[in-house]
Amino acid sequence: MIESARYTKSGSIIAVIDGVEMAVPDDIANRYRQMLAEWEAQGNTIEPYVPPPPTLEDYERAIQALIDATAREKKYGDGKSCATYINSTNPQWAAEAAAFVAWRDAVWAYAFTELDKVQQELRAQPTVEEFLLELPVMQWPEPD
Repeated sequence: MIESARYTKSGSIIAVIDGVEMAVPDDIANRYRQMLAEWEAQGNTIEPYVPPPPTLEDYERAIQALIDATAREKKYGDGKSCATYINSTNPQWAAEAAAFVAWRDAVWAYAFTELDKVQQELRAQPTVEEFLLELPVMQWPEPD
């Protein structure tokens, strides 16, 4: 007797059949998948895969990737490389680095504040993609 079933991230199914949890491939040629199809026909449903909520590290990796990608827009190797030009003798590079560092600091300040609110349950936890859209937008200085 099938007690429950749910999809996994990979698309296979975890089912509890006669008290035993087992992995069932989503392949109708499989006899357990056939049992699940009959179970579904009786009005039961296989629960969809629900990804776990993002971790703090997931947000941090995504934010750092955004910072590095933003620096590469101006042909800097990454965020750290761009920031090193802040005292450049080339006025354009120094201006870009100063604007970049100010933006980077604003991004992290916002991120730490808002993610702290999530941890304190003062706001709903956004997806990583939603959170990236909340971050300040970089405004590069005009070329000389």
